[in-house]
Amino acid sequence: MAFTQTTSPQSGLVLAKTADMNREKPPITDLAPRILENLTHCVLMFDSDLRLDYINPAGEMLLSVSAKRLVGQTADALLPTGSHLLAAIKKGLNTGHPFTEHEVGITLSGRREVTVDCTITPLASHPEDSGLLVEIQQLDRQLRISREAQQITQQQTIRTLVRGLAHEIKNPLGGLRGAAQLLERELPSEALKEYTHIIIGEADRLRNLVNRMLGPNTLPRTEAINIHQVLEHVRQLVNVENHGGITFVTDYDPSIPEIQADRDQLIQAVLNVVRNAVQAIGSPPTDIGKITLRTRARRQFTIGNLRHKLVCETEIIDNGPGIPEHMLKSIFYPMVTGRAEGTGLGLSIAQSLINQHGGLIQCDSRPGHTRFSLMLPLGNTHPRSTTAPSGGNTHEPH
Repeated sequence: MAFTQTTSPQSGLVLAKTADMNREKPPITDLAPRILENLTHCVLMFDSDLRLDYINPAGEMLLSVSAKRLVGQTADALLPTGSHLLAAIKKGLNTGHPFTEHEVGITLSGRREVTVDCTITPLASHPEDSGLLVEIQQLDRQLRISREAQQITQQQTIRTLVRGLAHEIKNPLGGLRGAAQLLERELPSEALKEYTHIIIGEADRLRNLVNRMLGPNTLPRTEAINIHQVLEHVRQLVNVENHGGITFVTDYDPSIPEIQADRDQLIQAVLNVVRNAVQAIGSPPTDIGKITLRTRARRQFTIGNLRHKLVCETEIIDNGPGIPEHMLKSIFYPMVTGRAEGTGLGLSIAQSLINQHGGLIQCDSRPGHTRFSLMLPLGNTHPRSTTAPSGGNTHEPH
């Protein structure tokens, strides 16, 4: 007796989909490196002699050194003598027991201090293959992300308020200016017309001020741009303006790819920040005035609520007197300035321009060292909800 096997179209479709899913699913051996490379907290693996065998990209960003330079070094060479983290790593190797240290303060390159939770896990499956797995979760990162999200929200609120206020100001200004022009035609005396000239001139000045407060009113026309060409262009402009009275130091990362940005808007944003640095140093500049332009690539960096695979960080550092602490939280607001002759619009406009490119400007300051960091996304973005709930920073995954 012969049997015939039949398959319905629906079951065939299910089988085809199942086969496609099986083909598309990557091998488990390929998943582990992908997971480690995309974690937002740091993972380090040491051998039994406490030499570094592995560090993930988040760890590279935290230490600000590439894996090629780190792998093979001892824990003593990687961490400062007397470091609490170094002591915890040695304790884990000696005891052979896993444990977690909370709120550990560590000092990194450039005297940068961060607070972390670290978990030490001895790997003792084989006596000859013992070592340590070290996980570092930076606590400062969550605070920074929350602060930046709040800053972005405040900037958007301020722009909305300013635009509404500008509308209310510009409408009567137009009527005031028009009435002054009509009145000027009726006045017989040139002496009296001087008053209408003053009214028209002041109306124009106020209108221009309001337009500057509004900032850019067009969307960026993006193109592929080399960030270092923008920085060099600004450096040359400022040098001409100040007759070479400022010493510029450049520290560029040539591996940074081109960014998608509006060239004119990006130049204006950088120029505003650099001019602010020049003004902070003093006018006329002293012979010790110095501005450093530095670029770095940051991986797995969060801006607001979006995590970016790659971010270009441009640092503008000056050795001026610094920004008063009470002004740090408001320096990007319109009309906020520490100079009697300042308008308080340069940094506000710069922040708006960078925001339009999906980026953010950060600032930290102390006497003799003020740093503005312009963060511009380069890679793919992911909602922050898809990231690990806590993790590194950076120099981070920021």
